[in-house]
Amino acid sequence: MGKMALVIFLLPLILPLIHAQTLHWGPCPTPMVQPNFDLNRYLGKWYEIEKLPARFERGKCIEANYAIRPDHSIQVLNLQTYKGKVRSAEGTAVIQDIREPAKLGVSFSYFTPYSPYWVLSTDYTSMAVVYSCTDVMRVFHIDYAWILGRARILPPEHVFRAKELFYRDKIDISLMKETDQTVCD
Repeated sequence: MGKMALVIFLLPLILPLIHAQTLHWGPCPTPMVQPNFDLNRYLGKWYEIEKLPARFERGKCIEANYAIRPDHSIQVLNLQTYKGKVRSAEGTAVIQDIREPAKLGVSFSYFTPYSPYWVLSTDYTSMAVVYSCTDVMRVFHIDYAWILGRARILPPEHVFRAKELFYRDKIDISLMKETDQTVCD
């Protein structure tokens, strides 16, 4: 079976899994990541300012907390308010290649492989720009993009600069939506 025939065969099986995701034809882009990334400075709480649609993030007041566990692995604790309840998801992050520490992998289950979590840019104190992309046989890709802030609101010029980084690397963020960070505490 050829590659295209296989994709046509698998597409009906895959489509339910990618509902509310961002799908594009062709392979993943390869954006530049934060040079000299310092994980210790990145640790702590980040609030989601804007994102590409993701089936696992439908709520409001979304935040991610990164911490080093006693065994030296990286704990990822995501919180969101959905239908009036605070929901959490705990996962693990790893630096997959010490030569490129800004390219992390994140998994929220022992049964799933690590998904890319690439820090494209951060100043560590106010904002971060993060990207994730998974190729499906180089025919199409599913991607995620986040603009994160250390505060629930970022100045518009910070959001504009973050979006410029995505555009620079030819990442389509036309479906990016603002995350509701009001009435959260």
